[in-house]
Amino acid sequence: MKTPTIQYLEIGCETDFPAQFFRLYHTHLLCEKGKISFLFNDQKMECKEDEFLFWFAESRLSGLQFSPDFKAQVLLVEKAYLMDNIPDQSWSINAQLHSRTYPVKSALSEEDRTRIRTNFHQLFQQFNTQNHRFSDEMLRLQMQQFILEMWHTFANEYERRKHSLQTGNRYEHFMQLLPEHCMQQRQVQFYSDQLNISAKYLNYLCKTHSGVTASEWIQRFVKERIIILLQNKHLNITEIANQMDFSSTSFFTRYVKKVLGVTPTEFRERMGE
Repeated sequence: MKTPTIQYLEIGCETDFPAQFFRLYHTHLLCEKGKISFLFNDQKMECKEDEFLFWFAESRLSGLQFSPDFKAQVLLVEKAYLMDNIPDQSWSINAQLHSRTYPVKSALSEEDRTRIRTNFHQLFQQFNTQNHRFSDEMLRLQMQQFILEMWHTFANEYERRKHSLQTGNRYEHFMQLLPEHCMQQRQVQFYSDQLNISAKYLNYLCKTHSGVTASEWIQRFVKERIIILLQNKHLNITEIANQMDFSSTSFFTRYVKKVLGVTPTEFRERMGE
């Protein structure tokens, strides 16, 4: 049976999700009551009442636990469909990378939560509208509007985190610097210079706090950004290499082969399978 492109659910426990949902779908979850706890990229996180959660399909996700009173509204969007309809906006890369690091959005107003509920229902309703000559075109437009609405809702939190480098410890500062600079900066020394510490000490701090060195964190972020850019069909490989400040397309190709196991061209060919 073909996987539905979009699903809307009201859930209270893990069995309310479709099988393998986290592999097949991008998950948008508005927690209405209780909480859900989980491991995300080996870090323990939780989403509580009035908070929003976004998981990209195929995220490193495990250990889901639900409180007895947990209730949430969930919108699932098939992984290729969402990526194919992301508006070609300069903010999209930062928004995606930010959500891959901070999947829980906590600073939501009642207006934000109402907007999320409304957009869940509008998108699902459009998906179920079949008796219209232009239903496919209208669904794509509704999908793009949905994404823009989500970006609007999360913009304040994104900006708040981006400008909070004056508080917190150096590890937190490093994790906030990464989304902003990893496009062009792939060396530990750059980040340690920003924090006025040695590269060796930054690696030690990261290992102590997360079990992962600064070098490994940088590679994870760069890998995510490469995947996002390669999924953007509006960019050719040379343009991506230039955006990421690689000295040549061939150097970029070798780097991608190292971190993804395939060349950029092979990655895009697999996307089309």
